[in-house]
Amino acid sequence: MAKVFCIANQKGGVGKTTTAVNLAAGLALAKQRVLLVDLDPQGNATMGCGIDKRSVKHTVYQVLVGMVGVAEATVRAEGEFDVLAANRELAGAEVEMVEFEDREIKLREAIQEVDSQYDFILIDCPPALSLLTLNALCCANGVVIPMQCEYYALEGLSDLVNTIKQVCKNLNPNLTIIGLLRVMYDPRMTLAQQVSAQLEKHFGSKVFKTIIPRNVRLAEAPSYGVPGVLFDKSSKGAKAYLDFANEMVERLGLPIAA
Repeated sequence: MAKVFCIANQKGGVGKTTTAVNLAAGLALAKQRVLLVDLDPQGNATMGCGIDKRSVKHTVYQVLVGMVGVAEATVRAEGEFDVLAANRELAGAEVEMVEFEDREIKLREAIQEVDSQYDFILIDCPPALSLLTLNALCCANGVVIPMQCEYYALEGLSDLVNTIKQVCKNLNPNLTIIGLLRVMYDPRMTLAQQVSAQLEKHFGSKVFKTIIPRNVRLAEAPSYGVPGVLFDKSSKGAKAYLDFANEMVERLGLPIAA
């Protein structure tokens, strides 16, 4: 059975897609079998993996509405992991799914057919607590929350934690917070240091030890359609995401590839 994690935060621009793409590539480099599910209609994770969202034959939209299975819709990315792509069609899925019975578990039902083929299934969520995000939370074993160390991020975090608790109580009792990942971190900023310290104080071991620095090479990588960990392996951002992938594997008690 695959470990299914969603990368979620209802706040936009906090590094969800960057984290999802680079964690997928990093885990693949650690010899894990990985499927990345792009659940954002913007399709940024799809493009960041080097897949043209405009020409891909099948997407997660067709999977959610029952037109094709996951195995038929996956595409192989350059980083030796599979991608379930997304594009603008996905925005219409929420409207269509409103009339579906058990609409909040459509992704879970679809993923069940392939979960034995992967070690990790990562879901890149849209920046909203929508029906798509609800599908991800109902499908996942755990949530990885990327966040910047700034004041507004703390406010949004409490809303997300409350939502996760409600989903756990009513829809998915197996859901848990895997950890909080500090991203786009600038150690020169006093506020960033203060917020980071607050997170460690309140969430303890739930805060990943790895910190992802603000890094130009990570920002450049999507324009080349390559995950940052493959675009420039020597950059600080790439090394941090590789450390994060290894920390994830280690935290779950899995062997780390040499």
